[in-house]
Amino acid sequence: MKQTSEDRSERRSTNQPITIGGVTVRPGTRHSIELEVGRLYTHSPTTMPIQVVCGRQAGPVLFVCAAIHGDELNGVEIIRRLLRIKILGRLRGTLLAVPIVNLHGFIDKNRYLPDRRDLNRSFPGSETGSLASRIAHLFMREIVSQSTHGIDLHTGAIHRGNLPQIRANLDDDHTRELAIAFGTPIILNAAIRPGTVRAAATGQVPVLVYEAGEALRLDEISIRGGVNGIVRVMRKLEMLPPSKSKRTLPEPVIARSSAWVRAPQSGIIRSFVNYGQRVMRNDTLLGMVSDPYGDHEAEIRAPFSGVIIGQLHLPLVNEGDAVFHIARFHRSDIAADRVDSYHETLEAPDYPYSDPSVTEGTI
Repeated sequence: MKQTSEDRSERRSTNQPITIGGVTVRPGTRHSIELEVGRLYTHSPTTMPIQVVCGRQAGPVLFVCAAIHGDELNGVEIIRRLLRIKILGRLRGTLLAVPIVNLHGFIDKNRYLPDRRDLNRSFPGSETGSLASRIAHLFMREIVSQSTHGIDLHTGAIHRGNLPQIRANLDDDHTRELAIAFGTPIILNAAIRPGTVRAAATGQVPVLVYEAGEALRLDEISIRGGVNGIVRVMRKLEMLPPSKSKRTLPEPVIARSSAWVRAPQSGIIRSFVNYGQRVMRNDTLLGMVSDPYGDHEAEIRAPFSGVIIGQLHLPLVNEGDAVFHIARFHRSDIAADRVDSYHETLEAPDYPYSDPSVTEGTI
């Protein structure tokens, strides 16, 4: 039987199966895979959980990962909600969802691996290196090498919170478009740190890093913003159909640089600002550090104008501790307005991607 051009076109648009850890997932199916990353002292296996959603039609292969730092929990919940969205049934291409990359750290509620290495300073890794290096190598081989795009989900470190923000290489036009599509109020043109998954993927796969919230805590706004942003990126990549919703997020603003303000002395800090707040050079009093008697006090003032995008929540500081992270903006009023609008949109009680589960899967 002679094939028509339409038949050939339809065949070309059919997605390809994908194989991870020896398990092949075929178009139109989804499959959970336990990728073995090593064994405990007891010889019991440890695994990296991966859910593969393979669409019927061809398209990009997007990986979304969380808990590279084991104590960063927001991303785990973001991926859980993402996988419950019904519109994934119309997916073009393939979604590789990896909610817990660093299983050892996740179980121990710890940022690091048992060897005290930071997994996100160990990429691209080595098959014969340390535990961190081997896990990084496995992730690169099984996930990153098969992807066309990536989103890496993070929070601030313990006792430090981050305003929802995207960090990416904005000098790359395609990456910049995806960063804007994600929809956080602020985008940071962040330098690439050696050893990170973003650095290891550079030149192969454009990767966005989503930073929001604090380690060992779940933050609802950060979670809603993360799910919303991933869906927006998938729509930008035409992996999902366009949205029919009239809800819109404000256009992000871009910061080309940022810096931490550090404690001028040891003591107890009283903070007078919150992240998302506009600060003015020399005029804004960020906080005061004093001894327990109040005899020795030191002011912390904004050294430049911008918006607070991260801050320390622990009130006890040593001299030199990083306490306020400020993104530089000439028009910090516009940036602060974007943050306010973003929060107002995500705080709406009927906003999609929220908890409880009665609202999940409706988009």
